[in-house]
Amino acid sequence: MSDLKTAYCKTPLGIAEIIGNDDGVQSVSVLNEDEVFEKKQNDNLPLPLKNCVQQLNEYFEGTRKDFSVKLNPQGTKFQQKVWNALLDIPFGRTKSYLDQSKKLGDVKAIRAVASANGKNPIWILIPCHRVIGSDGSLTGYAGGTWRKKWLLEHESGSKQQSLF
Repeated sequence: MSDLKTAYCKTPLGIAEIIGNDDGVQSVSVLNEDEVFEKKQNDNLPLPLKNCVQQLNEYFEGTRKDFSVKLNPQGTKFQQKVWNALLDIPFGRTKSYLDQSKKLGDVKAIRAVASANGKNPIWILIPCHRVIGSDGSLTGYAGGTWRKKWLLEHESGSKQQSLF
């Protein structure tokens, strides 16, 4: 396994930090304004990171609805199962945590499913932002519920008025 590399991508929601190697993208997270990052890009990035930056740019430009980036998230078998189920939620659609638990075969696992969603290491590409409460509420989101709202509106085609 080659050493992990880091790439950055400016988005309307903050700077995306992308970590991975030739085995795939392990992490995509959004940095808060007060977090410092190195702006120097490595010219020798693995293909999955280059593809990820390009595809995230296309997503935010509104020209991409599906991602074809090689993913390599690190987590337990259960977390992997939950994250794989997230990949089945289509662009512009939402599912409830209850729906997700049912799909995974155990309606009683709703809290465990919600916890695994919260530990999703790959922002946007594994679309945990598409999971909402059964009552339609946005519930928690590791990147902040304002980002979740923005992403859902972006995918629904609603015009963005403002980030704040």
